[in-house]
Formats: sequence, C-alpha cells, structure tokens
Amino acid sequence: MKKTFVLTHAKIKMPRMIEAAKHEVKKYLKRERNKALKDGADFWDFDCKYGATKENAEVIHLSAINKNIDDAEQLGLESFYLEILVKPGHKPKK
Repeated sequence: MKKTFVLTHAKIKMPRMIEAAKHEVKKYLKRERNKALKDGADFWDFDCKYGATKENAEVIHLSAINKNIDDAEQLGLESFYLEILVKPGHKPKK
C-alpha cells in the first residue's frame, strides 16, 4: 500500500477522516496477514514509511502507525503519506 491520505473534505470533519484512515490501514494489514505464507516463512513482516509527503517519508515501525496518524491530526496536516510493504518474515533460530 502506497497512499496519500487526504484529511480535508467539504462535509466530513477531520476526526472522522482520521478514523477512516486508521480503519483502512487496519483492514489492509488484516487482509495481508491472512494470505498464505510462502515456503520457509514464519510470518508476514511489514516495511513502513510515514511522512507529510512522499519525498520526506521516513521509516517507522509498524506499531507506530496509529501514533503518527494521530500526530497528523495534532499538527493539522491536510494530508499524509503512508507506505506499507509486505515481505515474508523469519524467526531467528535459538
């Protein structure tokens, strides 16, 4: 998923747009996690980037997505860019 979420709308207020963005991300993660794993993979891993624009997006951890979306609301941004790329993950051997 590579998407710029727009938080301004003529009829919908910003808090609803924030909740819609969070819901869309949650739906995407659930859909990707339910796909069949490739041979040798233990789980689905995600590479995430977040920024006000695509050019200044920085790498973040998956668990920090909601916090960064909330920060977009606090800063009053009109839009933000979020990139989530799926890759097979492997657990380290003990």
